[in-house]
Amino acid sequence: MGRKKKTLHDYAAEFSELAVKRHLLERGAAGEAAVVETLYCTSCQLPMRVRRDRILEHLSSGRHYRNRRLLRQHGLRAPLLLSAGPDVGGGLPLQLDAPSLLSQPSFILAGTSAIVPSPPSYHKPLVPHHPLAASSPASAAVPREDPTPSTSTSRPSAPAAFHMRIAPAPSKQAAQRGAAPEASDGPAPTLRHGSSVGLALFGVGLVNKALFQTLMEENGCCLLYVVEDQLEEVEHAFGAEFLAGTRVLRQQDADIALNDQRVSGAIICSPPEEASEIVIDALRAGKGVFCERLPSFDRQTAEACFDEADRCGRPLVCGFYKRFDPALQFLYKKVRDSQALGRIHRISTISSVYPAASLSFLRTSGGIFYNAAVHDIDIISLLLGESAPDTIFSLGHAFCADMAYLKDADTVAVSMKFPSGAIVTLDVSQHCTKSCDQRLEVHGSQGTLRVDNQNPLGITEHGTSVSIYSQTQADRYRDAHRELFRHFLRTLKGKEPPVITKEQFLWTIQVAAAAEQSWRNGSAVDLRNEALDSSVIKTEIM
Repeated sequence: MGRKKKTLHDYAAEFSELAVKRHLLERGAAGEAAVVETLYCTSCQLPMRVRRDRILEHLSSGRHYRNRRLLRQHGLRAPLLLSAGPDVGGGLPLQLDAPSLLSQPSFILAGTSAIVPSPPSYHKPLVPHHPLAASSPASAAVPREDPTPSTSTSRPSAPAAFHMRIAPAPSKQAAQRGAAPEASDGPAPTLRHGSSVGLALFGVGLVNKALFQTLMEENGCCLLYVVEDQLEEVEHAFGAEFLAGTRVLRQQDADIALNDQRVSGAIICSPPEEASEIVIDALRAGKGVFCERLPSFDRQTAEACFDEADRCGRPLVCGFYKRFDPALQFLYKKVRDSQALGRIHRISTISSVYPAASLSFLRTSGGIFYNAAVHDIDIISLLLGESAPDTIFSLGHAFCADMAYLKDADTVAVSMKFPSGAIVTLDVSQHCTKSCDQRLEVHGSQGTLRVDNQNPLGITEHGTSVSIYSQTQADRYRDAHRELFRHFLRTLKGKEPPVITKEQFLWTIQVAAAAEQSWRNGSAVDLRNEALDSSVIKTEIM
């Protein structure tokens, strides 16, 4: 039996930006009415061709992101149904009149023999990735303009300001939230002497403390802008002395930073559900992007971010920081380059976070699978040289009542078997009362290598009531975050391409999604028949 053909409603259910709309068309002098259903983009109000590649092409286009941003910025919502009659499409960028519709080839029919056309294809295929070359940001970042109509009245030289879901318009709630003062009248920041790379930081609430420290200590760069609505978070994170040469902007004024030619790179620390739009806009403004968290939970959106980086010729670096840890890099060289352990049989990791992340942080960062387990999955794939396991099974529990309320776990155990036969176990926990616990063991046919907790005192404690040495997660991976950030600076200068490829990132979040799915369903997930063209959508945390 063949595969069931997908309907318009199937596509609308799969892609949240699409909807099925119903039209009434009158035919002939008799006034016969025909009911026709078409697949529409709700942000652009354009009919979509019922082909998966055309849909993905449109959802990653510049016009779609501009229109979606404008709708969110002005608090508008596109209608889900169009009424019949001559007023159909009256206020839309594409006029839908019967003569023009009937003059084109048909692509969908519903209810009667009326014909609805297929819209022409306006987008070129995405350019394949090429190694980065040293070039000016301005010349490398000019994407080809989209000739199709847009809901915006003019085409700005740089992307318009964002409207973030976590930060409502400051004009409405500035008094309650202590929002940052209007920054458009302030003086332009200047590069520090000896600093060759200007940076803009978007979002402060989710920034890792180790990244803060690196930003303040690194001499080869200068933080020109911080884009954040809540000024108190900025001052608490950096301090007034460091911000003396930095301009703080609201989210609605983000285009000021993106239009500044001195800004070479953007550091995105927003929640993954909101980061993708800022990533796309920064890339199109000619900026290299360092996404400190994940650019998106959704595979298609994340892929669009990487494709846009290829198209614009700018680097996109994702924050898989553990692969930059000196101890794990040494282990990788022994396991992969030197083959010191022979054939790998088993790998086990323990990752207990200290201090535990706040509930608000876990809610916006994706929970334990996307905030913690995803980094261990990346390391495992790197050590084994295999993209994904054949099978994966997860168990988990929420010992904290607040985590149970969020429908997430605070302790999970993930078991995976890879095509090579290697068996992997991940123990991840948000409960660690004295110090973070970060260990990894690799067992091979010729021996075992283990990375233990790093303790500068060299003292191991068992059962003591007082912690001899307390180490936070930021302290443990301070060097890793520093090396990751320096890698980003080198990509901005064209010295090296991003080491985390699109394929590696997509497989990693796909495995994380499978691990979460296994925990929620209570059954193993078989990935042997999965391909990268399947969607990975993060489970919503209510």
